[in-house]
Amino acid sequence: MEFFTFDKAYVERLREGDPSTEHHFVAYFEQLLRIKLRARTLPSDKVEDLRQETFIRVIAALRREGGVRQPERFGAFVNSICNNVLLEHYRSSAKNQPMEDSHLEIPDRVLDLEGMLVTKQSSEQVRKILDGMPERDRALLRAIFLEEKEKDVVCQEFGVDRDYLRVLLHRAKDKFKALYEKGQIGLARRATGLGHQ
Repeated sequence: MEFFTFDKAYVERLREGDPSTEHHFVAYFEQLLRIKLRARTLPSDKVEDLRQETFIRVIAALRREGGVRQPERFGAFVNSICNNVLLEHYRSSAKNQPMEDSHLEIPDRVLDLEGMLVTKQSSEQVRKILDGMPERDRALLRAIFLEEKEKDVVCQEFGVDRDYLRVLLHRAKDKFKALYEKGQIGLARRATGLGHQ
């Protein structure tokens, strides 16, 4: 997938309802949002509902005064709106029925690989980190987050049940997060000149 660099002109065209920009917006984010939502093991009709709701809210926010203050971070903006839509869905479904174990993860503790892939710089960093991980962890994260395979299929490929898959996925995400944070510290040190001491 080609990563797109957003700017003020793009956001303005989208705000004004330019048809070709609207078409690009939907085509570009459709796949990213579907990957993100399907990773939450939601039914496909619910994925589509939440995706549509995200699009509606993004357009509504764009048309409000000061809705998007950093056009270059538009991808992250769309991702955060999708996170809000997801949280509201979980809250409302919690009132009606008990949630599955997979929904009990605290959202801000969940490693958001899909969200990181929204920006080109982060996507390159994600790929570098994955390349440095053990083969099994790398294959697992790729299968779930990038190839959006069904969890039952992944269980068959790895020869594990759903409970153990959850354990493996949790460990792999922790390893990824540790490598990501280590990289961020390294970047901060280089930026402040501490790395040369």
